[in-house]
Amino acid sequence: MKNYAMKMCSVKRLERTELEMPVAAADQVVVKIEYCGICGSDMHFFQNGAIGTRKAPPDFILGHESAGTVIEVGKDVTTLKVGDRVALEPGVPCGKCQYCKSGKYNLCPDVHFLAAAKPPTNGALRNYFAYPAEWCFKLPDNVSTMEGTMLEPLSVGMHAAGRGGAELGKTALIIGVGTIGYMTMLACKAMGVSKIIVSDALENRLALALQHGADYAINVKNEDAVEKVMEYTDGEGCDIVFETAGSPVTLASTWKYVKTAGVIVNVGNASGEIPFVFGELARKEVDIRSVWRYRNIYPIAIEAVRTGKIDLKHIEPAMFPFEKSQEAFEYAFEHRSEVLKRKAPQLGRSSHEKRRRQTHPAP
Repeated sequence: MKNYAMKMCSVKRLERTELEMPVAAADQVVVKIEYCGICGSDMHFFQNGAIGTRKAPPDFILGHESAGTVIEVGKDVTTLKVGDRVALEPGVPCGKCQYCKSGKYNLCPDVHFLAAAKPPTNGALRNYFAYPAEWCFKLPDNVSTMEGTMLEPLSVGMHAAGRGGAELGKTALIIGVGTIGYMTMLACKAMGVSKIIVSDALENRLALALQHGADYAINVKNEDAVEKVMEYTDGEGCDIVFETAGSPVTLASTWKYVKTAGVIVNVGNASGEIPFVFGELARKEVDIRSVWRYRNIYPIAIEAVRTGKIDLKHIEPAMFPFEKSQEAFEYAFEHRSEVLKRKAPQLGRSSHEKRRRQTHPAP
């Protein structure tokens, strides 16, 4: 067996490079990676060589949404065996700091997160990967390996929903129905949110959201979002407003949609200084909460998919072989308005899960 990775040798350029075949350490397993998603952060590195001040190191390996099959088990591993299909949680924390010890390991300052620049940590866009068994989660028989790859963005959405206090009786607005917005919607639906409103400028995203969980959809190109939200909530606004677009403009406007004593959840992590109308927020006594990745979610996400509480099977993939990772990234960029989740490559296969109407044929 040979092990190859797709390294980013320069901006907008990937090259296949042979790596040594990994050997499992005592607490590791070797995973044959079968699917690896292309996240927005991967696209930023690919297109710009950096995300803000975080520059990609030389010969960077992208990809942090991955799943595959265990082919080797370290001597101390008792929870997995050869042949198990697993999803890899991409952040490996130190386990020793105050945040790890309190269960908030996503805030660990020394976490090694796949395809992250600080500290430089190569990702999963490779054929075989030795990885800590503790962070490999076994997939049930009725959860496909591709669905296992989607657990990463789903975990972000589930963490966001939890931070917002999603539950039965609540109303929620999700601003921006890209991948994370869509996963947040699925999580809110599974958690019992009674009324879900989504807003976006792309009709295909709104149509899919209405098919799979949203009660109302607002096309901000031709509708007044504030007016429509108030119409759908009897003039009260929403209990929870999720900003998932990552836009400073939409984040700054969240106060207009939130109900008195409601919650604003910043999921999209918009950059730069963003003005808030704090007088209005104070009058309503609104909470503003942020989201940084996720924590303790993978087992819950797997159970939600296994039991059908969250359906990922309807997300259509467009496949790219590992050898065509370059084309996969180019496709993801060129079709970014159509893409729900860009699934990239492994072992002859890769996918771009598209948010498109199901009646449309895959390209």
